[in-house]
Amino acid sequence: MNPPEASRQALIPARVLQLAQDTFDIEAAAVLGLKRRVGPSFVEAVQAMLAVRGRVVVTGMGKSGHVGRKIAATLASTGTPAMFVHPAEASHGDLGMIKPVDLVLAISNGGESDEISAILPVLKRQGVPLVAMTGNPQSTLARHADILIDSGVEKEACPLNLAPTASTTAQLALGDALAVALLDARGFKSEDFARSHPGGALGRQLLTHVDDVMRTGEQVPRVGPEASFSDLMREMSAKGLGASAIADAGGRVLGIFTDGDLRRLVEKGCDLRSLRAADVMHPRPHTVRAGMLAVEAAEAMERYRITSVLVVDEGGCLIGALNSNDLMRAKVI
Repeated sequence: MNPPEASRQALIPARVLQLAQDTFDIEAAAVLGLKRRVGPSFVEAVQAMLAVRGRVVVTGMGKSGHVGRKIAATLASTGTPAMFVHPAEASHGDLGMIKPVDLVLAISNGGESDEISAILPVLKRQGVPLVAMTGNPQSTLARHADILIDSGVEKEACPLNLAPTASTTAQLALGDALAVALLDARGFKSEDFARSHPGGALGRQLLTHVDDVMRTGEQVPRVGPEASFSDLMREMSAKGLGASAIADAGGRVLGIFTDGDLRRLVEKGCDLRSLRAADVMHPRPHTVRAGMLAVEAAEAMERYRITSVLVVDEGGCLIGALNSNDLMRAKVI
């Protein structure tokens, strides 16, 4: 319920800005405090998570639960199988999701959450390793833990020192530190990250190859070296690539002719009707391979300042073509 109008204070811009700046200072200090305290127990936690045969099961109540969901998502996307289990739901059946081959990362600033405390004896009986992330080393959670990560902060950013602010920032930072240490230990690479993010920009860049987006078959404009200039122009217009390959009878690429080449010929005042494809083509054009990443093809096109490129096989035979519009439609660029 909103507070009564009479109890609201007038908004003072200077105070608003001061509170914002104080929040940044307090939360920055909280994170830097972790840097000074992190030690052997953090290494033990990373080793335990690296060795687990099942999943890292993250749990937490309230704001710690929200942080826990983010930590689980970050771990899962960086090579460590993980999931979040709500501790209240765990007491009503979801505890069956946790197996002896798993490891539990329990997050609680005070370490006395009733919902988490209720499931600790069951986890112990199952032999599930328990890593506690708490700001209270003397708490129930800390005493039950196999490994303790101290997430304590001197004070919250909240002026009342009540709302979880600096403490949740510290938890987030520790979760990110765990994920970074684990991905490095696993030899996790950008290609691995892309496989778990196929819908994102990075996934498209690292998973999309030239043969996924190139034009093939009758979509590829091509003429022989003896083709008339009129035939060359008809082929370019029909296929809409802005260029045409000139290839021999065996399909080997001899050259390329583009809209830019046409403009330059017109500017020179050439008698176009008398020309053949071999007379106007640009020999030894830049080409790419079908197995290349599409983003590499895009980089090559940008480097050579071209908008269309031919795709050839190992023998230099034409198998496809693409232009910048194809790459944009695939959201590679």
